[in-house]
Amino acid sequence: MALTVSLVALFGLVLFFLVRSRSLTVGSAFVAAGFGFFLASTGAADPLNNFAAAVIDAIHNL
Repeated sequence: MALTVSLVALFGLVLFFLVRSRSLTVGSAFVAAGFGFFLASTGAADPLNNFAAAVIDAIHNL
């Protein structure tokens, strides 16, 4: 679990700086995919899925 959380932090930090510097390339897509893959295996996956479902439901009910 500690390895997964540190990889999520690393990929998230790299992705943040890539988006901020607007240097979106194929490497950025790899970083984003890695971030999503490792984030899905942490404890944050369920709250994020619930949040996304709530937002989609709220938009659908407008």
